Amino acid sequence: MTDHRQRTRYADRFHKLHKGISMNTTLSSRHARWLATGLVCLTLSACSSLQEWTNALSMNIPASSNATSAVTELINGNDLNAWKPIGNANWRLQDGLTQAELGDGFLVSRANYQNFRLVTEFWVDEEANSGIFFRCTDTNAINDKTAYEANIFDKRPDASYGTGTVVGIAKSRVQPNIKTGGRWNTYDITVVGTRMTLVLNGQTTVDTNDSTHTGAGPIALQYNKGVVKFRKLSIETL
Repeated sequence: MTDHRQRTRYADRFHKLHKGISMNTTLSSRHARWLATGLVCLTLSACSSLQEWTNALSMNIPASSNATSAVTELINGNDLNAWKPIGNANWRLQDGLTQAELGDGFLVSRANYQNFRLVTEFWVDEEANSGIFFRCTDTNAINDKTAYEANIFDKRPDASYGTGTVVGIAKSRVQPNIKTGGRWNTYDITVVGTRMTLVLNGQTTVDTNDSTHTGAGPIALQYNKGVVKFRKLSIETL
């Protein structure tokens, strides 16, 4: 059993840390939840009876304190201020959608991202060749060698790296590859350290580890052919 002095030390430590979270610290919502859970465990470990344990659980400990979410809407239907164009694709905002159907080029985010969760909604026709590049290392030469590419290319000649894959790194776990032409789709991409997961229309197509590109870099949306539209793209730093 933990004696009274040890319980007092635990309690003092908990209150100091909890005050620091509430007043002085800005955390992502996920990290705040982790830390709050840890503080609860710290408090409970000081309890020597069921009653003390119950009392500790009843404390008013907010799950995220004053944490602020790090989610950014890169495509919001109002402007393209978060992006800079590279190449001659006719990217524009039309009827609230970010779209292109001519030329060849990219929209490149002005900010860099290393560990993140990206969620986007896109529409392509059956002929489209597009993709979402991340951790780009050279914005003057964006390709699957200088970045990771979550592909959107239903009719890619080599279908092994078609839609739902990370080109040159990971083939789709869903076979045959999911087709996205002619409808709205959702890509949910999470990258933390060397691990990356792709969830396309609710199905996990990639869950792999790779260390080719580990540093922060911009996000790039590709237009190569067909019709490509994005109506939402949010990113949360992790």
